[in-house]
Parts: sequence; C-alpha cells; structure tokens
Amino acid sequence: MSIKSSELILNPDGSIYHLNLRPENISENIIFVGDQYRVDRISKHFNSIEFSTQKREFKTHTGTYKGKRISVISTGIGPDNIDIAINEIDALFNIDFETRQIKENLTSVNIVRIGTSGSLQEDIPVNSFVLSQYGLGLDNMMRSYAMDDITDIAMEDAFIEHTNWDIRKGRPYFIKNDHWLEEKLSSDLILKGITGTAGGFYGPQGRVLRLAIQDPNLNSKIDSFDYKGQRITNFEMETSAIYGLSKLLGHKAVSLNTIIANRANGTFSEDPYAAVDELIIYTLEKLSTT
Repeated sequence: MSIKSSELILNPDGSIYHLNLRPENISENIIFVGDQYRVDRISKHFNSIEFSTQKREFKTHTGTYKGKRISVISTGIGPDNIDIAINEIDALFNIDFETRQIKENLTSVNIVRIGTSGSLQEDIPVNSFVLSQYGLGLDNMMRSYAMDDITDIAMEDAFIEHTNWDIRKGRPYFIKNDHWLEEKLSSDLILKGITGTAGGFYGPQGRVLRLAIQDPNLNSKIDSFDYKGQRITNFEMETSAIYGLSKLLGHKAVSLNTIIANRANGTFSEDPYAAVDELIIYTLEKLSTT
C-alpha cells in the first residue's frame, strides 16, 4: 500500500519536506548537532563538500573526511525536532519516493550526536566528554510510538520510586544506545553514564526564573539516582528521542556531549568553543576509521 501524500510530504523538487534532502544527498554516517552554525564548524574539516542545503533550522552538509562520506545535520533543539529529523532520514533510505512504498531491503544508518550539556555530578568537570549509555526520556514524545519492547521497565520503576515521580507528567523511559557504535567511539578520554533528556530548558530542567516548578527537589533526586552502578551524568534535550526512534527504526545511535557547565558546583567552561571543537575532531577521527 502506498503511503499517502499527507503522511510522506515531499517538496516540489522531490526532496523530503523539512530536511529538504533527496536520497542521494545524504550519507549513511550522520552527525547530529543542535546548532545550525555548528554544521560549518564540522564541515570545515572535510576534504570536500558535495552538497549543502538549509530549510528552517535543518541545515545539512554532506562531504568526505579522510575517505569517509559523512553528513552533518542540524536538528534544532528538543525531542520534537528529533522526531522530524530521524523519521525523514529513515524515509530517505527506506521508502521509495516514486512508489511511496517501504523498500523490501532496509538500510541501517549510523547517527552520532555531538552536543553540549550540563553535568549533574560534581566529579564530572567542565570540558570533559560524556558518552550516553542510556537516554532517560522525561519528555513524553516517544510515548506516541509502540515502544514498550525497547525500554528498560525495571530501571523506569526504580527511577519513579526514587524520585517520587508525578505520573501526571508522563512515564519516564530508559533506552540503551547502540553497543557497536559505543565501542567505536569509546576511549580513555570518554566518560559514560545516563543522559537525562528534558522537554524544555527552564522548568523541565529545574531552572526557576519567575515560575514555580512542580518539584523543586527533582534535580537532587536525579543526581542521587543509582541503578546497578549506573548514574545520571548530565541533562540535555535530544538523546532519549534519538535512541528511541533509532532503535525502533533499526538504526545505530550514540550521543556524545561536551560538558560546558557543572550544575552541581556552579561552574561554566572558560572556553566552551574550544572544548566542542576538540570533541568534533575526536568524533571525525573515530568515524573515519573502518
């Protein structure tokens, strides 16, 4: 059965609606960044750039780094934008745009997020790198999908009990990264842990300006959560959605974060741009190896 035009939306030039890409424009090795200006900071290291486009916050450069074809895509901020980006990327590889039918042979892509984040633990300093072994979703976006088979329900239950979670905000979920991609990107420079993904920047991450928040003690509860030696290392706004959609669609995903702030001790990186650039080079080198 063909997918309706209202569900798979294409632009007049045949590109997919939000990303503005055609299948030939994208590599199977993809780097996600939130900030559209970070796309250029990555692609400037490419040996060549074969394609570039931008629509709204979604900017893409596809090129080659040391013989490896790589695409860099800016997603903007938040799980809702990840929902757009990953579904459209999957469509580019696994749906025939002419027939509007799912292909018989599916393609699995590699997705690596390079982001910035705040540490929740005192012993994880600014300018360090954290690889997310799990994404903790506090955002509800993934609950729109049939996802019970990919979550760690025991870990969810332990987190809900430990934090006295108000279930009216939705049930939190834990989703594992891709082990093969984790091993490819690991080294002695990389710390590992659980990354909390919030649906917003202020109240959802415990920040208070003029509005009272539902649980003023939630961050300290999150800081102290421990499940079989696993602790929550940092907060950001994309990882759990990337892990969830990738796992459901059969793609590999890992999230890497430069820690630019430490929420526990109130410090901020003196040169966050240099720290991010170091993680960019690290990731490109790891991806370019076979």
